[in-house]
Amino acid sequence: MSFKFEKLIIWQESMKFRELIFQISKKFPEAEKFNLTSQIRRAADSIALNIAEGSILQSKFEFRRFLGYSIGSTAEIVTCLYKAKERNYIDETEFKSAYEFSYKLMNTIISFRKKVE
Repeated sequence: MSFKFEKLIIWQESMKFRELIFQISKKFPEAEKFNLTSQIRRAADSIALNIAEGSILQSKFEFRRFLGYSIGSTAEIVTCLYKAKERNYIDETEFKSAYEFSYKLMNTIISFRKKVE
Protein backbone atom coordinates (compact mmCIF):
# COMPACT_ATOMS: atom_id res chain seq x y z
CA MET A 1 0.00 0.00 0.00
CA SER A 2 1.31 3.46 -0.88
CA PHE A 3 0.19 6.90 -1.86
CA LYS A 4 0.29 7.88 -5.53
CA PHE A 5 2.98 10.53 -4.96
CA GLU A 6 5.37 8.05 -3.33
CA LYS A 7 5.80 6.38 -6.71
CA LEU A 8 6.80 9.63 -8.42
CA ILE A 9 10.52 9.99 -9.10
CA ILE A 10 10.19 13.76 -8.63
CA TRP A 11 8.83 13.25 -5.13
CA GLN A 12 11.53 10.69 -4.26
CA GLU A 13 14.28 12.97 -5.54
CA SER A 14 12.82 15.99 -3.76
CA MET A 15 12.97 14.05 -0.49
CA LYS A 16 16.67 13.32 -1.09
CA PHE A 17 17.26 16.95 -2.02
CA ARG A 18 15.56 18.10 1.17
CA GLU A 19 18.01 16.04 3.22
CA LEU A 20 20.98 17.43 1.31
CA ILE A 21 19.77 20.98 1.99
CA PHE A 22 19.16 20.15 5.65
CA GLN A 23 22.72 18.85 6.05
CA ILE A 24 24.20 21.88 4.28
CA SER A 25 22.15 24.33 6.34
CA LYS A 26 23.31 22.74 9.62
CA LYS A 27 26.60 24.56 9.01
CA PHE A 28 24.99 28.00 8.86
CA PRO A 29 25.72 30.22 11.87
CA GLU A 30 23.26 30.50 14.75
CA ALA A 31 22.59 34.11 13.72
CA GLU A 32 20.93 32.77 10.54
CA LYS A 33 18.60 30.39 12.40
CA PHE A 34 15.47 32.48 11.79
CA ASN A 35 16.60 33.85 8.43
CA LEU A 36 18.53 31.96 5.79
CA THR A 37 18.47 28.59 7.57
CA SER A 38 14.72 28.71 8.04
CA GLN A 39 14.11 29.99 4.51
CA ILE A 40 16.16 27.36 2.71
CA ARG A 41 14.71 24.52 4.80
CA ARG A 42 11.12 25.65 4.29
CA ALA A 43 11.72 25.94 0.54
CA ALA A 44 13.24 22.44 0.47
CA ASP A 45 10.26 21.02 2.37
CA SER A 46 7.90 22.86 0.05
CA ILE A 47 9.06 20.98 -3.05
CA ALA A 48 7.97 17.53 -1.84
CA LEU A 49 4.95 18.88 0.02
CA ASN A 50 3.54 20.53 -3.10
CA ILE A 51 4.16 17.47 -5.24
CA ALA A 52 2.32 15.33 -2.69
CA GLU A 53 -0.56 17.74 -2.20
CA GLY A 54 -1.00 18.38 -5.91
CA SER A 55 -1.09 14.69 -6.79
CA ILE A 56 -3.94 13.81 -4.43
CA LEU A 57 -7.54 14.58 -5.37
CA GLN A 58 -6.58 17.46 -7.64
CA SER A 59 -7.43 18.10 -11.27
CA LYS A 60 -4.59 17.97 -13.75
CA PHE A 61 -4.72 21.76 -13.95
CA GLU A 62 -4.37 22.01 -10.17
CA PHE A 63 -1.58 19.42 -10.13
CA ARG A 64 0.32 21.50 -12.70
CA ARG A 65 -0.14 24.55 -10.47
CA PHE A 66 1.30 22.72 -7.46
CA LEU A 67 4.22 21.51 -9.58
CA GLY A 68 4.80 25.15 -10.47
CA TYR A 69 5.09 25.93 -6.76
CA SER A 70 7.70 23.17 -6.48
CA ILE A 71 9.66 24.67 -9.36
CA GLY A 72 9.53 28.08 -7.68
CA SER A 73 10.75 26.63 -4.39
CA THR A 74 13.69 25.05 -6.20
CA ALA A 75 14.64 28.44 -7.65
CA GLU A 76 14.33 29.92 -4.17
CA ILE A 77 16.82 27.36 -2.86
CA VAL A 78 19.31 28.25 -5.59
CA THR A 79 19.13 31.89 -4.50
CA CYS A 80 19.66 30.86 -0.87
CA LEU A 81 22.66 28.77 -1.93
CA TYR A 82 24.20 31.79 -3.61
CA LYS A 83 23.68 33.80 -0.42
CA ALA A 84 25.25 31.04 1.68
CA LYS A 85 28.25 30.85 -0.63
CA GLU A 86 28.70 34.64 -0.70
CA ARG A 87 28.60 34.71 3.12
CA ASN A 88 31.13 31.84 3.27
CA TYR A 89 28.74 29.45 5.03
CA ILE A 90 29.38 26.82 2.38
CA ASP A 91 32.36 26.18 0.14
CA GLU A 92 32.41 25.92 -3.64
CA THR A 93 32.17 22.11 -3.59
CA GLU A 94 29.02 22.12 -1.44
CA PHE A 95 27.53 24.88 -3.55
CA LYS A 96 28.23 23.04 -6.80
CA SER A 97 26.81 19.76 -5.51
CA ALA A 98 23.57 21.36 -4.31
CA TYR A 99 23.35 23.57 -7.41
CA GLU A 100 23.66 20.58 -9.75
CA PHE A 101 21.04 18.64 -7.78
CA SER A 102 18.76 21.70 -7.94
CA TYR A 103 19.21 22.04 -11.67
CA LYS A 104 18.51 18.38 -12.36
CA LEU A 105 15.51 18.30 -10.03
CA MET A 106 13.99 21.45 -11.48
CA ASN A 107 14.33 20.20 -15.04
CA THR A 108 12.85 16.84 -14.08
CA ILE A 109 9.83 18.55 -12.49
CA ILE A 110 9.44 20.81 -15.53
CA SER A 111 9.52 17.80 -17.87
CA PHE A 112 7.02 15.93 -15.72
CA ARG A 113 4.76 18.99 -15.56
CA LYS A 114 4.66 19.19 -19.37
CA LYS A 115 3.32 15.62 -19.45
CA VAL A 116 0.53 16.34 -16.98
CA GLU A 117 -2.26 17.46 -19.27
